[in-house]
Amino acid sequence: MFTVYSVPLTTLVKEFKLEVAHQASDYEEIQLTVADVSRPGLQLTGYFDHFEPMRLQVLGNVEISYLQKLTQAEREKAMDRYYAYKFPAMLVTRYNPLEPVCLELAKKHDITVLRCREATSTIVSAIVAYLSAALAPRITRHGVLMEIYGEGVLVLGESGMGKSEAAVELLKRGHRLIADDAVEIRKVSGSTLIGTAPDLIRNYVELRGIGIVNVAKLFGMGAVKSENEIDLVVNVVPWNNQATYDRVGLEEQYMEILDVQVPMNTIPITPGRNLAVILEVAAMNNRQRQMGYNPAKEFTEQIDTYFEQSNL
Repeated sequence: MFTVYSVPLTTLVKEFKLEVAHQASDYEEIQLTVADVSRPGLQLTGYFDHFEPMRLQVLGNVEISYLQKLTQAEREKAMDRYYAYKFPAMLVTRYNPLEPVCLELAKKHDITVLRCREATSTIVSAIVAYLSAALAPRITRHGVLMEIYGEGVLVLGESGMGKSEAAVELLKRGHRLIADDAVEIRKVSGSTLIGTAPDLIRNYVELRGIGIVNVAKLFGMGAVKSENEIDLVVNVVPWNNQATYDRVGLEEQYMEILDVQVPMNTIPITPGRNLAVILEVAAMNNRQRQMGYNPAKEFTEQIDTYFEQSNL
């Protein structure tokens, strides 16, 4: 079970600079919990099956034009029935004129009415994208998230494994830091995870023996990034002589995060191994695989071909 997140209506109003035509008594407390919005075409005709009153309601040219063609009595009946569902708010686009009776009924039912100048399709797509990101399921993992050659690499492992030290080495090599120590992961679609840092620790790295380092000020603003898609998970583990590790790379490993399967490499570490270089190679190798090239399969095919020819 994931935590259900919400966005205050007041935040949405500020973000998109919406005009408040009527403010409901609970305006400051209204929370949006659904990313989708609704355009009440059928609802204005009286059909409410499968209607979702939790969504923000949007009236554009089509809805306003339909209302204007109704008689005063029909318009009042349609809007009275519609407002009775007590949805979070109604947004009128393109600064379309709202019939006085519609505004009066909004006051009667205590519904917030908003207005904007943007076209309906433009504002709807922008609001849905914003709410989808803000309401996405999320978890926090202990680790480091870096952008390496354009790949979002999430490095996991026990404390003291050298993750932060490797991050600093990667920064010196021109790669970018997204988060150190705590990585907030959001599921923005069925197959996409976005990682970011909590506001409190953004741009900071902790190095044992030195302390807290501000990456943005030490390496420049080009060394940090606010968020990035997670393309690969690298699990750093202590070397175990009793364990068996995949030396060819034929075994495809995945880690499930928020029900999304993310490619994973398990890297055993011993003193002297350069973790930063290994992470660079892992990122490039993962990109090759995404583009359809698998060096491990190519290598085994060459071995098989060699032995087949040797036995002829």
